[in-house]
Amino acid sequence: MKINLKGYAENLLFALNIFILFFLVFESKITVPFWLQPVGRMHPIFLHFPIVLLLLAMVLEFFRFATKYHTQEFYQTFTSNLFLAGLLTSAVTVLMGLFLSKEEGYEGGILQWHKWLGVGILLFATLVYWSRQYRWYTGTIAKTGALVTTFTLIFVGHYGAILTHGDNFILEPITIAEVPNVPVEQAEMFEHVIQPLFEKKCVSCHNPDKLKGKLALIDSAAMQKGGKTGKLFVAGKPEVSLLMKRIYLPVADKKHMPPANKTQLTPEEVKLLHLWVKEDADFSKKVIDFPAGDSLRVLATNFLKPVEDAGIAYDFAAADEKTIQKLNTNYRVITPLATESPALAVNVYNKQAFNTNTLADLKEVNQQIVSLELNKLPVKDADLKNIGQFKNLRWLNLNFTDITGKGLAELSQLKHLESLSLAGTNLHYKDLQKQIANFKNLRTVTLWNTGLADAEIKQLQHTYKTINFISGFKDDGTTLIKLNPPQLKNSSPIFRETLPLQLFHPIKGVTIRYTLDGSVPDSITSPIFKNGTTLAGMTTLKAKAFKTGWLGSEVAVFNFYRSSFKPDSVRLAYPLNRVHQANGPKTFFDGELGTFNANSPAWANNWGGFYKHPMELISEFKQPVTISAIALNTLIESENNIFPPEVIEVWGATTLNKWQHLATLKPEQPTKVNKPVIKLVESKFKPHQVSYLKIIAKPLKGLPGWHKSKGSPALLLIDEVFLN
Repeated sequence: MKINLKGYAENLLFALNIFILFFLVFESKITVPFWLQPVGRMHPIFLHFPIVLLLLAMVLEFFRFATKYHTQEFYQTFTSNLFLAGLLTSAVTVLMGLFLSKEEGYEGGILQWHKWLGVGILLFATLVYWSRQYRWYTGTIAKTGALVTTFTLIFVGHYGAILTHGDNFILEPITIAEVPNVPVEQAEMFEHVIQPLFEKKCVSCHNPDKLKGKLALIDSAAMQKGGKTGKLFVAGKPEVSLLMKRIYLPVADKKHMPPANKTQLTPEEVKLLHLWVKEDADFSKKVIDFPAGDSLRVLATNFLKPVEDAGIAYDFAAADEKTIQKLNTNYRVITPLATESPALAVNVYNKQAFNTNTLADLKEVNQQIVSLELNKLPVKDADLKNIGQFKNLRWLNLNFTDITGKGLAELSQLKHLESLSLAGTNLHYKDLQKQIANFKNLRTVTLWNTGLADAEIKQLQHTYKTINFISGFKDDGTTLIKLNPPQLKNSSPIFRETLPLQLFHPIKGVTIRYTLDGSVPDSITSPIFKNGTTLAGMTTLKAKAFKTGWLGSEVAVFNFYRSSFKPDSVRLAYPLNRVHQANGPKTFFDGELGTFNANSPAWANNWGGFYKHPMELISEFKQPVTISAIALNTLIESENNIFPPEVIEVWGATTLNKWQHLATLKPEQPTKVNKPVIKLVESKFKPHQVSYLKIIAKPLKGLPGWHKSKGSPALLLIDEVFLN
């Protein structure tokens, strides 16, 4: 049995090598189907197994001919089996990598090095494995093969790390050059302000070796060239520039940049890019070429300022490391401002965890705190008293908090305060005018999206000439920036009886209008969303955001599903399709909806598939229920043979196997290739009390004549069943 099993494994290894070579020869003509893409994306997860197995096998192979081990049967057998296991998992990993390389965003020289070294070391190690049975295979050859395999694996991993994490990932800590300090007077707007921002947040995915969207952001020439979807920006018009459109999209949107799993741009960085594009996206101007009060120049100066201040000599001692470690929590991060500096930067987040003690607890390091980030937290005027104890505070961010101008009096003791961000707060001109004089070293105050009028901000600027008041994007009707679509705050669109609707928008003062009849909301006649709006049935809601001086948002479409009953037990008469197993019968009542994006985890986890065999779903209720409608949430993707069911039958019973026919439905079928859509197929009938319910949904037996696969059976995918 052992010999047969090893023989099968060796035959499989041979077949995988042949398939890989076939793939490489015909690579330009091969397209990886959508259902195989998740397999390719498992490449970064799976690759650690063969690396470990092969490295262990190489260590054992290196000493295989040593006198101590040469005659030990267990050592020889274990080494051989470990070697074979490493090769098999390596072959699978190489195939995954080849599938992944066919996706958009992977190209360039580094990919070629990673791919061919990976394939090459697999073929070389396979050759070494099969050579081990011949007499001419000596200790010298074994050691050479082990060393070549080991060092090549290191290089394969190095190039893989570059693709995933960026250039020089492994050696960066010991080879990175120190960035020279650039005084504001010498700094160029693009080279020293804009380009470093792209390098920090964008270049890891937009470089010649990982050309996502065929867009490179490594230099000015590449930026002006643009990518697959066109030019990156239109000089002077940020509102129509692709760069800003992608940045302003909701983070949950798959086209939002940077992607949700990457470090996001700060509000100041977004403003900086917007203003740079608005100022014609110039690649040659210096920072000081812009007027002294210009918002772009002020922001750029602030970005360069930390470089200037890096050499500040603070007159206080460093805090105890154990104290800092104790104060670091899952909602508050405390870090040194710079290497060897006693100054501390504090960043507080997690709105739900914030309370008065969040700031009061910092009294042990109140002398060392020079930077404090409280953006979008429920900070009130009473909390400013605690902040006033941080005597050496220089940078304070109170953007979108609940403070008022009156509370600023509590900060009058901050003699070193240089930068104060108050964007999005509820300020009044008289309060601010009265308190601002208390800050002798203040140089920058951010006031965009507050209640202050332009004339009031200009008056502040005239009164306090040494302070730059940044008004940013004013809602004056001339900027014409497009609003983001409204967002849904409900944790799930599935409800049992009624659902209190929760829509919101991140920008203050926005009006959200909606419709329930399928029409597009307008800014005049459509109902205005208010807290307390309740949904009582299945519906599709369309919503748009409006605000004076802004372009209305795109339409946001939200589907809501009512499901009054959940069975106590459920089973399938026929098994699910082997590719779309989801969570078995339970997946149809788990309250989790799938997507039509095969690269989303919801694709693999939530779609139950039926091919040739029908879905025959039998549900049981411990207490009888009265049902008058059933609905199936189905995926329709005609291009890939995914069609709605040909027919749906509904049967009910009060006693098992004594079924009564309740309804039959024949859903409308596609007549041409259309874009993927998730569609609710609903059947209503006369109310019936049942203890058992059977739903039979039959896949289309033969695809229509217009389809490329005419006559073949269709695939039926369902992710949720609703009972009412």
